[in-house]
Amino acid sequence: MASRAESVFRNRDFVHLWWAETVSQLGSQITLIALPLVAILVLHATTFEVGALTAVEFSPFVLFGLPAGAIVDRLPRRPILVGADIGRAIALATVPLAYAFDVLSYAQLCAVVFITGTLTVFFDVAYQSILPALVERNQLADGNAKLEISRSGAQLAGPGIGGLLVQWIGAASAVLADAASFVASALMIRGIKAREAPIEPGIVHEEVGQLRALGHEIKEGLRYVLGHRVLRLIAGSTATANFFSSMMLAVYLLYAVRELAYGAGVIGLVFSLGNIGVLVAAVLAARITKAVRLGPAIWLGMAIGAVALFLLPAAPSGLVIPFFTAAWLLFGFGGTLYNIDQVSLRQAITPDRMQGRMNASMRFMVWGTMPFGSLAGGVLGGVIGLRPTLWVAAIGGATAILWLSARPVLELREIPQPVDS
Repeated sequence: MASRAESVFRNRDFVHLWWAETVSQLGSQITLIALPLVAILVLHATTFEVGALTAVEFSPFVLFGLPAGAIVDRLPRRPILVGADIGRAIALATVPLAYAFDVLSYAQLCAVVFITGTLTVFFDVAYQSILPALVERNQLADGNAKLEISRSGAQLAGPGIGGLLVQWIGAASAVLADAASFVASALMIRGIKAREAPIEPGIVHEEVGQLRALGHEIKEGLRYVLGHRVLRLIAGSTATANFFSSMMLAVYLLYAVRELAYGAGVIGLVFSLGNIGVLVAAVLAARITKAVRLGPAIWLGMAIGAVALFLLPAAPSGLVIPFFTAAWLLFGFGGTLYNIDQVSLRQAITPDRMQGRMNASMRFMVWGTMPFGSLAGGVLGGVIGLRPTLWVAAIGGATAILWLSARPVLELREIPQPVDS
C-alpha cells in the first residue's frame, strides 16, 4: 500500500486498476453509441423499444443490486472483477457474430444488455469496494480523481471513435471493440497483487441458514445507508438525477437521428467535445473542493449538471450543435465533480466490512431508478414527442438539487472519520 507521501501512480496495484478502467471505459463509450444505433439503424426499433432496451440494461441494478453487495462482502473482489469482465466480453461478442449470420434480433439485443448489466452490477460494487484496499484513506479522493481522469479520457475519445467505427464497419461490428476492451481489463486486474483484508464475519450467527444470513446482511447494508443522514441525502439526490437523465438519454439519440437527421459521426463528435468537461473537472476537482469545501462542492457539481440538461431542448434550430456540445460539456463537468467528492466521502466513512453492502445499497437506490426513467422516456417520447420529453427530463432533473440543500450536506467541510473506526 502506498505511503502518505507517495502518489497513487507509484502504487503498482492502483496502476493496474487504473489501466483496466481506462481500456474498459474506452470500449464502453464506443458501445454507448453503437448498441442504441444497432437498435435504431439495424433493427429499426421504435421509440418505446429504444427506451425499453435501456431499461432492460439497468434493470439488474434493481433485481440484483442488494444481493450483489452482500456477496461481494463475502468474497475476494479481484476474481469477481475478472469474471465480470470476461462474461461481458463474451456476451457482447455475440452481437457482431449474430449480425454476420443475419440472425440478430431485438430479443437477443435485450438479452445481451441484461447479461452485461447484471455483470456490471457485480463489477461496479467490487470495483468501488476494492479501492480502499489498494490506497491509503487520505488518498481516496486522489485515487478517484485519477480514475475519473482515465474515464474522462475514454469519454473524450470513445464516442468519436465509436461514431467513426459505426460509419466505417457498421454498428453491430463496432460492439466488438467493447468486447476486446473487457478482455484487456481482465488481464490488467489479474495483475493486482495486493492482499485484501480478511473478510470479517457479520453479526449473523453461524447456525442461521445461508439465505437468511444473506437477507440479514442486505438489511444491514440498507440500514447503514438509510440511517446515515448524509448518505441518505446523497442517495436521494443521485436517484432523482439518474431517473430524469435516463429519461433524457432514452430519447436523445432518437431526437438527434430521426428529427434532426444527424449521422453517427456527428453525434459521436458532439459527445467527444462535450466530454472535455469531464476531463477538466477531474483535474480541477481537488482545487474546487478545497476552495469551497466538500459539501458546497457536492451541491455545485449536481447544480451544474442539472442546469446543463436545459440546453438540449432549448437549442435553437441554427445552433443545435453548439448547444448540444455545451450541454454535454457542463453535464460532464458537474457530474464528475459531484461523483469524485461523493464517492470518496462514501468510501472513507464506511468500514471495510461494509464497503460492498454500502456500495450495493447506494447502487440499488440510485441506479434502480434508471430503468423506470428510461421506460418513462420511451412512453412520453411516443405520446408527447421527443423534444417535450427532453423538457420534462430537464425540469425534473433540477429537483435533485433540493436534496443537497439540506444542512448536513452543505455544512460538510471535509471528509469525516468513519462512524465505527
